[in-house]
Amino acid sequence: MDSFVAVRLSGESSSLHATHRFELKSAWLLHQETWIELLIMMFNVVILCSLISISLTFWVFSLMLNYHYGTLTVSPWRWLLSVVIPLFITYRGLQKKSLDRSGAMAALIVGFVLTSSNYCFFASMLVFYMTSSWLTKWKGEIKKRLDPEYREGGQRNWVQVFCNGGVPTELALLYVIEVGPGQLPIDFSSHYSASWLCLALLGALACSCGDTWASEVGPILARSSPRLVTTGCKVPPGTNGGVTVVGLLASLCGGLLVGLAFFVTLSALSSRELDRVPSQWPLIVYGGVAGLLGSLIDSYLGASMQYSGYDEHRGVVVNVPSTQTKHISGRPILDNNGVNLISAVIVAVMFPGFAWAFWPRR
Repeated sequence: MDSFVAVRLSGESSSLHATHRFELKSAWLLHQETWIELLIMMFNVVILCSLISISLTFWVFSLMLNYHYGTLTVSPWRWLLSVVIPLFITYRGLQKKSLDRSGAMAALIVGFVLTSSNYCFFASMLVFYMTSSWLTKWKGEIKKRLDPEYREGGQRNWVQVFCNGGVPTELALLYVIEVGPGQLPIDFSSHYSASWLCLALLGALACSCGDTWASEVGPILARSSPRLVTTGCKVPPGTNGGVTVVGLLASLCGGLLVGLAFFVTLSALSSRELDRVPSQWPLIVYGGVAGLLGSLIDSYLGASMQYSGYDEHRGVVVNVPSTQTKHISGRPILDNNGVNLISAVIVAVMFPGFAWAFWPRR
């Protein structure tokens, strides 16, 4: 009997010790979680203070330029938004694997320049980036079978970012130098330089967006084989320069959406000035035309200056010639990034002149 009581007391003591250890461990974990939350909060405060300091530094710099050279001063809010918004978007791009580290740094530069120069520029670029990233991931398993160079998640590196966003960034810098930061409506009579640069930038973005939409949507939804834009012959899906009706419609829609983003942002931020200038709705049409024709220009360059061959062993179209591939079209002069860059330059240079001829006047 005594031994039974002793065993029972020993068991109760062990249970109490175990409960006490569990309570201590729970308290320690709770204490650790509290410290982690506190550190995260302090880190966010430090980041916010750093961003405010950076934006104020840029603002003071712009005040100095205004004092010495008479240039237009940029508000602290514009500097702050130019830092915070691109930083947040590139951070999300890294999380969702739509950008690698080099692509995130390049996107941060592009976003900063576009946001600080004109909010309409950034809105159009944001629409292009968000929709293209989503479409690149859409039906990824099918695209992986068609394209041996397909990246999981559609991660873009710095070369891809600058080949698609480099021309708009250059035009945005010219816009700041020529006009100054801010949103101006398209009016060739009053703001010729600003109108020309805005339409050049919008055309380049619409071209890139239209081509991306066509290449991501066309191979998936097209019911028939693509046709080479230079000869009209049927080619395998994934051939550079191959076009389909679905792909062309997708490029038109991509350009229209970029133009719509520009138009909506301009209407929201420059509503008072719109009563004194011609109608701005042609921006949407201009974006659609630039997206469609820019995609055709891209396809023509791809069919002529980019190699496409069929690898019979793997059953896919490749961009590098070898003894195992059967030539389909093009010469190995440019890669896809080079084709995108040249297409954007052509659209940016030529299309504002066409728009000037047809743009409504008051």
